[in-house]
Amino acid sequence: MTAEQGTPTAPHSLPPDESLSANRLGIAGVVFFVVAAAAPLVGMTGAVPVAIVLGNGAAAPGAYLAAGLVLLVFSVGYSSLSSRVSNTGAFFAFVGRGLGIVPGVGSAFVSLLAYLAIQLSIFGFFGATAASLFASDVGLDLSWWAWALIAWAIVLLLSILQVDIGAKVLGVLMLVEVCSLGLVAVVVLFQGGGPDGLGFWDSFSPSKIFAGGFGGSAGIALAFAFASYIGFEATAIYAEETKNPKRSVPIATYTAVCVIALLFATTSWAVVSGIGSDHVVDRVAEVSSLDGTPLADPAAVLFSVADEYVGHWLSVLMSWLVLSSLFAGLLAFQNSASRYFFSMGRARVLPRALDRVNHRAAPIIGAVTTSVITFLVIVYFAATGKDPVLNLFYWFSGTAVLSIVLVEVLVSLAVIVYFRRTHEDTRVWNTLIAPIVAILGLASAAYLIVARFGLLAGTVASAEESMNAFALSATGWVLVLLPFIVFIVGVAVGAARQNRGDSAEAMADLVS
Repeated sequence: MTAEQGTPTAPHSLPPDESLSANRLGIAGVVFFVVAAAAPLVGMTGAVPVAIVLGNGAAAPGAYLAAGLVLLVFSVGYSSLSSRVSNTGAFFAFVGRGLGIVPGVGSAFVSLLAYLAIQLSIFGFFGATAASLFASDVGLDLSWWAWALIAWAIVLLLSILQVDIGAKVLGVLMLVEVCSLGLVAVVVLFQGGGPDGLGFWDSFSPSKIFAGGFGGSAGIALAFAFASYIGFEATAIYAEETKNPKRSVPIATYTAVCVIALLFATTSWAVVSGIGSDHVVDRVAEVSSLDGTPLADPAAVLFSVADEYVGHWLSVLMSWLVLSSLFAGLLAFQNSASRYFFSMGRARVLPRALDRVNHRAAPIIGAVTTSVITFLVIVYFAATGKDPVLNLFYWFSGTAVLSIVLVEVLVSLAVIVYFRRTHEDTRVWNTLIAPIVAILGLASAAYLIVARFGLLAGTVASAEESMNAFALSATGWVLVLLPFIVFIVGVAVGAARQNRGDSAEAMADLVS
């Protein structure tokens, strides 16, 4: 077949102004970007308390471990194909190589939606957190959108500088954040836990993890757990800029998934143990209450454990580290989105101008485009008086998570098809069994996310129906359907561009 018929062709050479800077990142730098994107401190303060109270209680740490294991299995096939693909488009390059260019373009549009959405959600959370912290601790009272725009300007500046500068910034922020979480975990666990001991089986027994079934409490906990891993797949986005990508990308992928899984599982276990596993649901609901409303202040749960077992100084430090964690996530997803714009421009499925880099070999037009879009959305939410957390954060984070999981299913399918067709790798576990297991796990995750989207995104049909599956408002259904609609649009664009002779060579880059 030819490229016009939808099969991959060999990569073509690229001029310097359409290529990212090579050999700039090592494995550690890539892992920094990925773990920073996961924003572990934000997940620990925001998602874990909700997973405990509304989900499977003391077994919430096991839900995070289970989600990590599914993504680790996904990484087996993902890493096998990464040795054949070194494209900054990452996911859509993988789908394009296995399933063909047209589905690849569809997944590209969905992936871009995910990264723009998650960055927008973080801007909302960052703005609200900064406004609260600076007003209470410093006496500087600015609106949430003012702080969001300050972060927006700094992120834009860093994203158009050399990518290793961003890695160094993220590295410092992430190390301090991880160390603070690790300190809480080590102190609690080495003291033997709280009133009920360590409660290992309460947190990690399969019967406790899946208690209540996928349609009940276990499903809620697993949905929040999968939501906390978004960004781990970004290892392949930096393939063009990584030293020895065929070796570095697989190692960075496995490392990032393991670090995130162990960090979430161990720290959440320490929180459950510190509070007491026997009555953890009631205690977490009590500690997180604000004006009588449970979970109104979920960050208070981790901070209370830090206060009791380490000292008040750590909870104060953590409150500021939440802000740095959010900023690290902003920079990581800015880099991801701008590189997606870059790849899609280079493949001619978006305007060609997006494939330009500056003298530092950073995707300048992609970075600016990303920032223009986020600027307009921030201004719109501010002008219309929408809440930065209840609306901007929850709406867009829910859409982003669903989008990424859907594309991960396509990637696993692409791995199977590619290696069955080419026989380049005959390892059955790597190229068939692991991708099938990943598809089953990820498809279950997609179901859970859609079923519990009302809780994830705060778009329930009514407060009375908040615990019911698929209880979505009209806004909720729009946000749920958006990834599917964007995929269809992407497929249509890919089919249209594929039929144009002048685009065939450029679109070959989609799978290079």
